[in-house]
Order: sequence, then structure tokens, then C-alpha cells
Amino acid sequence: MVPRPRLRRRVRFNPEVTYFKPAGVPLRKLEEVVISREELEALRLKNTLNLEQKKAAERMNVSQPTFHRILLSAREKVTEALVKGKAIKIENKE
Repeated sequence: MVPRPRLRRRVRFNPEVTYFKPAGVPLRKLEEVVISREELEALRLKNTLNLEQKKAAERMNVSQPTFHRILLSAREKVTEALVKGKAIKIENKE
């Protein structure tokens, strides 16, 4: 069985700031969590623009279940960084 070809995901947000870290802790002492631009876009569409998952998925050109997986991954990474005091790096590649 041949897998479905992967659609090109639409990411319309390019952040100016791509790194966040806890204040007062030198960068060399921090572990980091890497978030992809598509994960950041999912967070933006759902949490900032308050779109329903179906609408947000359409904007990203993915299925609703795929959008849900991207969003869940992003939330897990951000939560890990906040709870464990890690830096967050936003990947800048397409």
C-alpha cells in the first residue's frame, strides 16, 4: 500500500523572535525545546485567532486530524519548556 503524498502545509506567519528563555538563567545552562514553524502556526490559528480546528486546518492545507496532531505536539513542547524551565527555539526552516 502506497502512502498518500504529503501536501504542502501553509504557514503564513513568520515570527521576528525565534528564541525564548527563562530570565536570569544563562543560555549555556539551559536545555531547549524546538518548535517548528507549522507548530507555531497551529498555536497561532487556534489560540490567538480562536479558529475552530476545522477552519484552522483548512488554512494550513491539512486535514483536521493532522492539525490536531500538530497542535497537540506544539502544546506538549511549550508545556515541557514552561514546567521544566527550558528554552524554546522556533525552527526557521520551511
